Amino acid sequence: MRSAAGRRRPSWRLGWILPAGLSLLAGLDAALLLLDLPAPITTARLPLVHGMLMVLGFVGTLIALERATALDRWYGYLAPALLGIGGISLLADPLPLQAGKILLVVGTAAFTLLYIPLWRRQHDHTVLTQLLATALACGGALRWTMGAVFDDVLPWLIGFVVLTVAAERVELARITLGPAAGRRVLVHAGTIVAALLVGIAHAEAGAVLLGIALAALVVWLVQHDVARRTVRIPGAPRFMAVAILCGYVWLFTAAAVLMLGGRPVGGAYDAVAHAVLLGYVISMIMAHSTTILPAVLRIPLPYRPALWVPLSLLQLSLVVRLALGDALQWVPAWQIGGTLGVAALLLFVLTAVTSAILGPLRSSRT
Repeated sequence: MRSAAGRRRPSWRLGWILPAGLSLLAGLDAALLLLDLPAPITTARLPLVHGMLMVLGFVGTLIALERATALDRWYGYLAPALLGIGGISLLADPLPLQAGKILLVVGTAAFTLLYIPLWRRQHDHTVLTQLLATALACGGALRWTMGAVFDDVLPWLIGFVVLTVAAERVELARITLGPAAGRRVLVHAGTIVAALLVGIAHAEAGAVLLGIALAALVVWLVQHDVARRTVRIPGAPRFMAVAILCGYVWLFTAAAVLMLGGRPVGGAYDAVAHAVLLGYVISMIMAHSTTILPAVLRIPLPYRPALWVPLSLLQLSLVVRLALGDALQWVPAWQIGGTLGVAALLLFVLTAVTSAILGPLRSSRT
């Protein structure tokens, strides 16, 4: 076993995680309020900012921090700092809500600019895809600031998270995806952007086109992703592969709802939002948590079988919420599924923190 003295000290970048964690906790509190369930904190503003807290305050800050770490320049950390502060500003009742909105616009703009030096360093199509994805986040935040309802902003946020995660997945699995994978994912990004632009003029047509674009992206990723083979390897490779494949299933589910139903409303809207933002994004975060978080924070986060519990609970929550709650309009199932989703995220954080505190496993047990 490694001694405490032998362990590396956590990186100072851990401070950037704190506002992201606060946004996550506040977003989960808001989720309970939206489910008409008791929550630890009750304010009139929380339900209004739930989506932005989860997408930009939490996920956006994490991704921006990971990209800033890759750039390794002081100015790169402005993006996660602004996004984190913007998320917290949405919670501060004394501050006008518009102030938090503007901070998110500035934060996403800084995040977009962060990719320019990364592009100059690599000249990689995946970096261009991520730049385009972050520009969609900036566009969505700007539309929200200008008074658009969140229903109209959601497709832009979907474009942001889907393309960012897909491009990073291509970076990690380039060998199996082939040398042309970067160009291919950039083409898929172009189709998603085109669908969003159509959606500004005609919401129904834009939603259908977005569904088609997302489905095409998923089919291509599943065909080439190494997860289809590593799922046979026990331990960490299987955990990562299952989480990735589950993410693809939920993304295709959202694409199918959009293709068949057009602009989502009611249960369809809830299904699309949570299939993408929980099913796809959080499954992918869980899959890569043991590799990306240690690289950013310099804290060992070894794989442990306990990680299967929050991953399984997340998938169960989505099945209950989407299949029984949204599809059948059964309110108790919708509430139960939503509550299980909140529990899955909290349990994942608790499991990851505990694993980090316990440190690396003994080599004989790894």
